[in-house]
Amino acid sequence: MTQHASPPRDATGKLPPAGRLPSWRLMSARADVRTLSLLGVLAVLVAIGGVTEPDSFLDVRNLQLILTQASVIGVVTVGMTFVITSGGIDLSVGAIVALASVWATTVATQEYGFAGILFTAVLVGLGCGLVNGVLVAYGRMVPFIATLAMLASARGLALQITDGRTQVVTVDSVLSLGERDAYVLGIPPLFLVFALVTVVGWLVLNRTTFGRRTVAVGGNAEAARLAGIDVRRQRLYLYLLSGLCCGIAAFLLIVLSGSGQNTNGNLYELDAIAAAIIGGTLLSGGRGTITGSVLGVLIFTTITDIFALNNLQSDVQQIAKGAIIVAAVLVQRRTANTT
Repeated sequence: MTQHASPPRDATGKLPPAGRLPSWRLMSARADVRTLSLLGVLAVLVAIGGVTEPDSFLDVRNLQLILTQASVIGVVTVGMTFVITSGGIDLSVGAIVALASVWATTVATQEYGFAGILFTAVLVGLGCGLVNGVLVAYGRMVPFIATLAMLASARGLALQITDGRTQVVTVDSVLSLGERDAYVLGIPPLFLVFALVTVVGWLVLNRTTFGRRTVAVGGNAEAARLAGIDVRRQRLYLYLLSGLCCGIAAFLLIVLSGSGQNTNGNLYELDAIAAAIIGGTLLSGGRGTITGSVLGVLIFTTITDIFALNNLQSDVQQIAKGAIIVAAVLVQRRTANTT
């Protein structure tokens, strides 16, 4: 006798109304549409770049440059995606990158070679993330205020360490990572690190208890607390994660630029937030997508490259980015209203 699978039921055991899909299927369908839309936008940008500057834009070295430049802000954006998904915000990521980069490139630090620079950059990032997490989670400070204070403090400390001067890296093993000889099958090592961070971030957010708790805290912190989640500890971990990503990004930036400067990471916080938002992460929390955030980074990096190749002014580029952010937020609001 042939058995047929019963249709899916909701949490109460009832069948969904005829013609109506379960909420999880609706969310999955919308995520697929959003991802395809972002891929479409990226494809259009590539076509525009290929038409306007075919010789320059489609050159292998230029495409490698796009991947390399996307790597630094991309790693920061992965951490930012987690924070925003939890309902928080981190305005200090750019300043943390600057502080970590200059602290890791002091003469004393460079004496310890590759390992010393990498360890210092990551440690400074974690330290700043710990301060942010303690202030937000246990000091009950508004994330906007706490991270804004960190932004000012980290920038000031970075300036004090460098005294306004550029700190040149002299460690050959660090500098060699940025050379073409280090590329793996034509792929820059920095992009491989970004890809690894992306994969780990996706797995953590979508396949672990930590990721589910992050979404729960962002959706409804009080309900998450009543469900047994330690909301304060979760928020602390999330800002530590953001700081870790900033430390990794600082090391990548050191490799890319060959130096440490107090101006490093300028406006990274805005770029990371913008990339996460247009990727589909809700600014109010409760939903985040690593895949969308990465596509958002690639879109912004491609736009920057196209504008540079066509000798367009940076102010026009900022206007274009602002328009994209506004459009993404409006789409999010419309989607939320129809849910």
